[in-house]
Amino acid sequence: MPSLIDRSPAADILPVTIGQATLEEVHVDAITWVAPYGELREIAPGLAMPKPNQTTANADTRAIWVGAGQALVLGNPVWPGDAAVTDQSDGWTIARLRGDRARDILARVTPLDLREAAFPTGRTARTLLGHMTASVTRIDAATYDLMVFRSMAQTLVHDMTRAMRGVLARETL
Repeated sequence: MPSLIDRSPAADILPVTIGQATLEEVHVDAITWVAPYGELREIAPGLAMPKPNQTTANADTRAIWVGAGQALVLGNPVWPGDAAVTDQSDGWTIARLRGDRARDILARVTPLDLREAAFPTGRTARTLLGHMTASVTRIDAATYDLMVFRSMAQTLVHDMTRAMRGVLARETL
C-alpha cells in the first residue's frame, strides 16, 4: 500500500517574493462551509454571520461571505445548529499577497475595483482571478487573502507571480 503524506496545496510552490511583494500560503485549522436554513445571527459565540461582501471575526476564527446565505469559516471548526455545514478544509488554497504594490498586482488579474472607497479593509468578493473563480478579501491597506480551489494552487501561483513580475519588474532591476 502506498504511503500517503498530508501536504498543503502550495507546499512546494510558496512563498514567492519579488521586490517588496510576497505571496505566501495561509494555513488554517479548518475551513467550514455554513449555509443557514433560516436567519442565523451567530455562527459561533462572538462570530456573526457575515453580510454580503463582508467578513466577521472573533479571537481565532474568521467568517467570509461567499454567496447568498453562505459563509466559509476559517479557523476553529464550527457546527451551528440550524444550518447546513460541510468541512471544506482539504478543498481550498489560501494565499496572502502583501506589499505596498499589492493592489496594483491584484488589479492585473481581477476585474474588482480595488480602490479603498470601493474595497475597504474587511471587504470580500467572489470574483475571477485570471480565469479562476476565487474569493478575494482585503485584510489591510497592503494585504489581500486569495482563496481558490485546491486544484488551482499551481495556476494561482503562476498567475500571481506573472502579475508580480509585471508590476515590480523595474523595481527589482
